[in-house]
Amino acid sequence: MNVAEPQSSLARWIYRAYIAVFLIYLVAPLVAAGVFAFNDSMFPMLPWKGFTLGWFFGNSGEQIGMFHDPRLLDGLLNSAEIGLMVAALSVLLGTCNAFLFERCDFPGKRFLYIVMIIPLVIPGVILGISILLLASMVANWASNSLNIELDLLRPGVFLIVLGQASFLTTITSLVIAARLGKFDISLEEAALNLGASRFRALRTVTLPYLMPALVSAFIVAFLVSFENFNTTVMLVGSKAPLTITMYDRMVRVGSTPVLNAVSFFLMIASGGLAVLSLFVQREKTEMRATQR
Repeated sequence: MNVAEPQSSLARWIYRAYIAVFLIYLVAPLVAAGVFAFNDSMFPMLPWKGFTLGWFFGNSGEQIGMFHDPRLLDGLLNSAEIGLMVAALSVLLGTCNAFLFERCDFPGKRFLYIVMIIPLVIPGVILGISILLLASMVANWASNSLNIELDLLRPGVFLIVLGQASFLTTITSLVIAARLGKFDISLEEAALNLGASRFRALRTVTLPYLMPALVSAFIVAFLVSFENFNTTVMLVGSKAPLTITMYDRMVRVGSTPVLNAVSFFLMIASGGLAVLSLFVQREKTEMRATQR
């Protein structure tokens, strides 16, 4: 029985109608984008002119599919590269933060925790502008005063990774800390009493327990990085990720079915990664239950 569902028949009808409308509101744009990716038309709109895979694999005439569009492919590869770097960095820093806040007591701990949370509530554009201004100030000072060119601090991949990691580290920290908070520290103590070094106890006892959270945090960070626009647009250089490439295409050309094809591809890929994350967590849970 759903305790949140109203009991009267009229209230139940209104409740279920609201749920249905809400789900349609969420799903309808995604379905429309996916459907028009297969429409044999130069414009993503009705009427339906036939089924085609040309917007994915086409390579003739005006129907150039996403897998034959050099700019879209470059953007896709750039986004994947940036996403992997951001996810790895965010999980590494998030793991350190989790141990810091769960295992250590020190003055100013609550204040530092609040500082860690702040990037989640700062608009992405503001975050990007702030990082760009700070990096530009340092790079200009080094160039003018020390005659050193710090190209890494100019708009480009390095700044994008720093900008995205600045708020994604907060997410990974919370995910990993939630898992670490449930860990029975007596297991580590038992390993230490049996002669294991602290590093070996961490590697063989604690990290395997944290692995579902680490994998989930990595996938979430990668997906958020891949689709990020607000922060990225302020820090992008010559290697534009896919979101910026799609925005530029939309501004210059307008909406085209190939952008629908890219959107559909990303929906499938994102869903696949989400399912993978759930599968990994479920498999780890079943393995622990079997061992017990």
